[in-house]
Amino acid sequence: MRRFEGRVALVTGAASGIGRSTVERLASEGARVACLDVQSEAVEEAAKIASQSGTEAFGRVCDVSDEAQVDAAVGACIERFGRLDALCNVAGILRFGHTHELSFEAWRQIQSVNLDGTFLTCRAALPHLVESRGSIVNVSSTAALAGLAYGAAYGASKGGILGLTRALAVEYGKQGVRCNAVCPGSIKTPMTSGGAGLPKDADMQLIMRQMPLDQPRGPETVAALIAFLASDDAAHVNGEHILVDGGTLA
Repeated sequence: MRRFEGRVALVTGAASGIGRSTVERLASEGARVACLDVQSEAVEEAAKIASQSGTEAFGRVCDVSDEAQVDAAVGACIERFGRLDALCNVAGILRFGHTHELSFEAWRQIQSVNLDGTFLTCRAALPHLVESRGSIVNVSSTAALAGLAYGAAYGASKGGILGLTRALAVEYGKQGVRCNAVCPGSIKTPMTSGGAGLPKDADMQLIMRQMPLDQPRGPETVAALIAFLASDDAAHVNGEHILVDGGTLA
């Protein structure tokens, strides 16, 4: 498929996991891609691999929680490619811990990257997406829809993303911009490997509530859905959230 021929996508969290798989999937379908991440070498590598698909891509260091950096990164994308058709907000962080022991600083860090970062990139990109009648795909989580033990801050941030997604879908739908979200669960990425810092006394019965019916899957399964939602194949899909969780919340 070449659904993104002549189109431009911007992907945050592009250096690894779902973000990197999304970059590779969009590039394979013809998109020119702006790759953003805080990991300088890894984001350059992601752009290099994307370019091997015969399209253009560039990597840029960007902390999505920093307003000035986000505005500059979106500006660099427009300067380089002249347009923006799809924004994929994948950047995020995950921290586990007992909520009564969670510092406000840690709470705010998770909100600033996951929720504030999604808002900032959407805000900067929207004027260009209105012009191109483009699409936004935000990465939320099953944690936004069901309680995640030891992950209150993460779940709250991902729930906020769903609220933001629906608001943007309604506000900009008449202007041709669609905004949808994906809710991954049990996806094998660097962020979720090694227990992601679970408390030593974590109740494994609570953790098992997050397990899929079959098996965990790779990030390419989420990237495939992101590509669908960002493409014209999803032209009549707006304001939705779709689970990619192997039936965990069925």
